[in-house]
Formats: sequence, structure tokens, C-alpha cells
Amino acid sequence: MVAQQLGRVPRAIRAVAARCPSGHPSVIQTSPRLEDGTPFPTLYYLTCSKLASLISTLETSGLMKEMTDRLGEDAELAAQYLAAHRDYLAERDAIDSLGTDVSAGGMPGRVKCLHVHVAHALAKGPGVNPFGDEALALLATNWPTGDCARPE
Repeated sequence: MVAQQLGRVPRAIRAVAARCPSGHPSVIQTSPRLEDGTPFPTLYYLTCSKLASLISTLETSGLMKEMTDRLGEDAELAAQYLAAHRDYLAERDAIDSLGTDVSAGGMPGRVKCLHVHVAHALAKGPGVNPFGDEALALLATNWPTGDCARPE
């Protein structure tokens, strides 16, 4: 199903980390390294094509710049985002340390990819990634709506 959603064979898949209401995978957890040993720092990868499309629409709206700007204005938000970054690193490093403080999605200094933040929020639950939670709240009328992907 994940290969069908992505349109390719998934790389370094470890587990399904979250599912759509229909039961289809929405997020996978990946290994910190590809099969050939190449570092692959994205621990949570969004697979739901419907959700990915909706997030892409949010990204084109300028939302990521607004979120990044708020990091400089809201110390509490910046602290929550730093905690999300540290959570991400700790979980990834517990599997296989890449020896880097680079996590994903621009953390902790900017918001670069909402897909990563939503995947993190879905995998870990509310309250871990503030920007993933915000994006999901903005999409609540459009997702989840049930059958995001249908097996052929």
C-alpha cells in the first residue's frame, strides 16, 4: 500500500507510524540510514497522498514563513519547537545515531517542510510538534475524511 501511495518502492521503511481513519498508512517510520548506509535523517515520512496534497497547498500560502517569523516573536513557541527537534533527534538516535544535530523540516530554527511536521505530529500525537499540530488543525475540515487511498 505504501508503494502505491508513493508511486515508488519505499526506502528504509521500519514501521507504519500512523494510519488514516480508513486504515491505510498515513506515516511511516524510516531507518536513519538507507540499505547502503547512506544517512537518511527523515525519521517520519508522510505517505497519504491526499494529506500530502493538502499540505502542499498550505505551503504555497506563505504559512511556513509566518510560522518561522513567529519563532522569533514567541519564546514559548520557540521552546516547544526546540523540544520537538530534541524529541525527533533522541528517537532517531536511539535507532541509529547519524552523529549530527540536523533533524528535519528546518527544526529548530525555521519551518522548511510542513509534510515532515505533520508526519511527526501524527506519529507522536498532539502536543509534540506545535507546527504539525497547527497544520493539522488548519486541515481539519478536509482531512481526515476516510478513504484516502484505495487498494486497486
